[in-house]
Amino acid sequence: MSGAAEGQPVGRICEILAWDTAFWGIPVGKVTRPVLLPGDGDDIATWCAEQEVACLYFLAPTDDRGTILEAERAGFSLVDQRLTLGVTVTGDATPTLPNDPLTTIRPCRTEDIAMLEGIAARSHRDSRFYFDGRFPADRCDALYVTWIRQSIEGWADAVLVAANAGGAAGYVTCHLDAPDRGRVGLIGVGEAARGRGVGQALVHAALAWFRARGAASATVVTQGRNTGAQRLYQRCGFVTQSMNLWYHRWSDPVPHLDGPA
Repeated sequence: MSGAAEGQPVGRICEILAWDTAFWGIPVGKVTRPVLLPGDGDDIATWCAEQEVACLYFLAPTDDRGTILEAERAGFSLVDQRLTLGVTVTGDATPTLPNDPLTTIRPCRTEDIAMLEGIAARSHRDSRFYFDGRFPADRCDALYVTWIRQSIEGWADAVLVAANAGGAAGYVTCHLDAPDRGRVGLIGVGEAARGRGVGQALVHAALAWFRARGAASATVVTQGRNTGAQRLYQRCGFVTQSMNLWYHRWSDPVPHLDGPA
């Protein structure tokens, strides 16, 4: 008997991800629900073979033992702990300044893009794509270059930049997921500007941006292995809300990735 919930076809459990497929140059999909039932792994394997899916993502809860056992039986490998933190945006959410008095926080400008792309290519090495080990590192770099560029082009509601005499030194992307709820997306600080309070200033600037637009709360997602980011957000008042597990399931043999540069 199929493990699909309530007799649903496996297509209701998995779907192809068009953007990821185009970027990586291989068929990529995801499991669309958080819980796996006994037998779902067999259905998933059949679907992946039929769709020629090379890599399948699965975001699982940490507290469902049956789901974790079924994911492992189905050939998924753990690649990340997804930590969600949240904070109440209070009336005193005003920007703090970096320790470097020559650094200011302002909206992104066109002339910042090239420097921000360079920072993005070196700032997200704790993510699941690098940790997986099967995605080429240069393609992972390109993923975050694309991510910050498209955030500037409209993926994000705002991109705030830490700037000094040398140009852009860091960024934070801001998203309004609901009229009263904000979300910090990407945050990155150039190597030369680290250790000067720039990251904390960017987070506070994002919270002030949310507050000015009526948001009462904000969230951010980071990796369980990224303790530096966790400390940054905790210093800014964020507390842990939830944790999930990211799994990847690869076809055998693992395909060659030759997506667009």
